[in-house]
This record gives sequence, structure tokens and C-alpha cells, in this order.
Amino acid sequence: MEEVAQSTKTIFVFAGQSNMSGRGGVIKDSHKNQKLWDRVVPLECQPHPNILRLSAKLKWEPASEQIHADIDTKKECGVGPCMSFANAVRERITGIVGLVPCAVGGTAIKEWARGEELYENMVKRAKESVKDGGEIKGLLWFQGESDTSTQIEADAYQGNMEKLIENVREDLGLPSLPIIQVAIISGDGKCVEKVREARPWINLPNVVSVDAKGLHLKEDHLQLTAESQVKLCYILADAYLKDSASSLLALLKIKGIDCPVFDSSGFCTVLLISLLFLPLLFLLIAGF
Repeated sequence: MEEVAQSTKTIFVFAGQSNMSGRGGVIKDSHKNQKLWDRVVPLECQPHPNILRLSAKLKWEPASEQIHADIDTKKECGVGPCMSFANAVRERITGIVGLVPCAVGGTAIKEWARGEELYENMVKRAKESVKDGGEIKGLLWFQGESDTSTQIEADAYQGNMEKLIENVREDLGLPSLPIIQVAIISGDGKCVEKVREARPWINLPNVVSVDAKGLHLKEDHLQLTAESQVKLCYILADAYLKDSASSLLALLKIKGIDCPVFDSSGFCTVLLISLLFLPLLFLLIAGF
């Protein structure tokens, strides 16, 4: 594994709360009176030799579900968006896709402030991930459900999130670190929409907000199902890849998923027409 770990790595940090760490496939075992993962791994979440995860002990190892099991330890973890995201982008990436899980269920954004344990652990893990090579290409963030209980928490969310982004970029020495954040679709309180609305108004460069609205929740009305986690991964992959023309080819390989980028600004149409007429153009030039 050490030989593989030294290869070029494109690294992604995953942080937030339970919908990022993953509760897909976690069911209640009535006999043991506890929640257990059903151990069903969707096809899109299967392990691959080019996908590694940074363990809680800061060691690179082959990645497989449950990605956050040794990080989010107080509750049972299941399927999250990490593995399916890695599989969705790995064919467009040279070398290894490195996953740095940091999410912990039930955490409020104030617990991710600079100086707090969760924040400092995330920064420590991110720094450790590049010590033997590789580059951090993005922070994927899904959190906010725990900030929906009171108007005060919801009103402060935008400012707290902007401060978190500024701090993590400064502490990692990556002033342009891409941030992909998910607008929440559930929460414990009455201010879900207020926290959701904070996302598009975050006024910082290289920050993309994606929407999980419409994805199915489990019976608790808080956690995404395993199927929804897979769908979320494609939303996240699209957000990561969309600024590159080559992302169109990558998205074509995602079976059974609509590619909304094809409907934006007619770019796909122009690209396809160009590819079709390129051989004709060469023939015309050769004729002269």
C-alpha cells in the first residue's frame, strides 16, 4: 500500500454532519434495540484500487463503505456520498482519488469554528493528507440541520459559514480552495428554509452551492436514503467537473443520470457540432 500511497493523489475533504458521514442503509434492529448498517453497497459505491481514504490514524488505506466509521463514532454510519463521488470523478483524474472524511453527525456550525476540536481535527487531517504528495482539490460540506432550531442560529449561519471558509483556506494555505456546499433539505427546527437560503448568498469566490431538495429522506425525515446519497454524489460530481469542457465526457459515462450541463448555454450542442465538422474542415484545408 505504501507504493500506491506515494502515487499522485487528488484529495477531497468531506466535512459536516450526518448526511455527509452517511446514514444510508442504517436500519433499526428490533432484536438488539439499536441501529445497524444493512451492509448493502450500491454499485456506484463499490471499492476501486484508485480510491483511498485517510483513516482516523492518519494512514492511507483502500476506501470502502463505511467511509466515516472511525470518524463519526457515536452513531452507526452507512452509505454516504464519498465513495460514489470518488467513482464518479476518478476516470477524469490521473492517479489516486484520496478521501479525507471529517464529518460528525449532529454537529452545529459553531462546533466547526477555528479553535474547536472538529475544526482543528479537519485541518490536521487535511494537512496530513498531502505530506506524502498530492493536492487538495476541494472541500465538500453538508451541514446546517443542527442550526435550524432557533432564529438566532439560523440568522448567524451565513456569517459563520463564510468565516469557516476563510479560516480553512488560510490555515491550509489554499486561498482559492474550491468549496462545494449542499443546501440542506431537513432539520430539527422551524428555520430550515432560513439556513437553506443562506447558501446562495455566501459572497466568496470559488464557492458553489448545490441543492439536495427533492432527494428522498428516510422515515426519520432527517437522513438521506442510500439511493439519495448516490444521486447526491452526481450532483456534487457535476459541480466539481462542470467548469471543465472535458467534464461533459465524464458525465456521459454516468449511467442513468441526467446531465443538466447539457441544457446550459448550448455549450454541449456547440461542442458536438464542432466535433462532427472537424474532419470536414481538415479535408477542406487539405484540398487547398
